[in-house]
Parts: sequence; C-alpha cells; structure tokens
Amino acid sequence: MEKNTSQKNAVYAAMIENVDTNIGRLLAELEMMNLSDNTIIIFYSDNGGEQKATNNKPLREGKGFLYEGGIRVPLIIKWPGKIAENTTCDTPVISDDIYPTIMEMVGKGAKPAKDIDGLSLVPLLLGEKSLKREQLCWYYPHYSPQAKMPGHAIRKGDFKLIEYYDPEKIELYNLKYDINESQNLADSHPEKVHELEYEFDRWLKKMNPVMHSLNPN
Repeated sequence: MEKNTSQKNAVYAAMIENVDTNIGRLLAELEMMNLSDNTIIIFYSDNGGEQKATNNKPLREGKGFLYEGGIRVPLIIKWPGKIAENTTCDTPVISDDIYPTIMEMVGKGAKPAKDIDGLSLVPLLLGEKSLKREQLCWYYPHYSPQAKMPGHAIRKGDFKLIEYYDPEKIELYNLKYDINESQNLADSHPEKVHELEYEFDRWLKKMNPVMHSLNPN
C-alpha cells in the first residue's frame, strides 16, 4: 500500500504532538487532584489547518479563508455528569457560542453574555437536536496572510454564500451536496443569493461592527 505523504511538515507535526502531550499532562493532573469529575473541558481550534503544513481535504483551502477548510473545525466538550458519553452533534455552531455556553454552565454568579453574537450550546449538550438560530455569519474584511481575500460569509441551512470585496465576487454553495465547494451556484440561484445577502446585511446592522472602508491609496 502506498504511503500517504500529504502530511509531511515536521515542525507542524511536532507542534501537534506537543499539544497532545500537554493536554494529556493536564488531564492527568486533574485526575491526580480528584478534579476530573468537577471540571469542564472545551477543546476547540480557532481555524482550519495552515495549508503549507497540513491537508484539509475534502474541505477547500484552510486557515485565513472563508471556505470550509478555514472555518470548519473540531469541537470537543467534556461536562461530567451532564453530557452523555460517546455522543456527537452535527448542528453547526460558532466560536461566539463558547462564552454564553460557559456562563450557563457556571450558573449563579456568572456574568451574563451581552453584545455578542452567540448562543449557549447547553441545550445541544443536553440532547436537543438544534438551536433557535437560522444562520451563522462571518465578517472578515481583512487581507489575511494566507487568502488575502477580504469578505464575508453566511450559512443558512445547507446553503453558504461568500462575498469577496477585493476582487469583488459572489459564490454560493450547497454544502449538503458539495462539501468541497467546487460548484458555484450564484448564477443559477439568484433568489438564494438575494435572500442570503439580505440576511447578512440585516445581521451586520444588528451587530454594528467597525466597518471596513476603501483605502484611497
């Protein structure tokens, strides 16, 4: 059998090994101190793998991109006595959900979440199948070192819209049938493009972020 040589960056591999080793040390210390059953553990990556060092297939691209390879990441949560063992959940969530989740887990005395775009994941962790949310939005008007393509994205149901600012371009994908985002449906589904553009603009006005502007130079 031919060996898979797609993952061959020694420095990146060493970093991953170091993370694994030290998470193991942390868990062992909690066990030794008899705190394992009273400690919530959240393991989560902030972005997809750096393409120069790893392979995100079948997802497209990686860190710094608005494609799934850049924003779809693993999330593992341990909440002793609350989350059933060996369970998984396919409901899409976002990093903004982590804070309100922790606040609800902690309960009385915790400072409530304000002015952030996130929902508590506790219902999902306790067995519910979905959250009361129709869409996820990403506003990323930056020239990241990897993609150098400022833009935004919105996912609603199976559809995901990406709009780039420089150069201007709109892309629409159905992630249910096209997880690697290879078939741009923007021209064939103008009504869906319009719907998602409207929903993103409404979300952006609600969140009221510091907006990007044209560089005169």
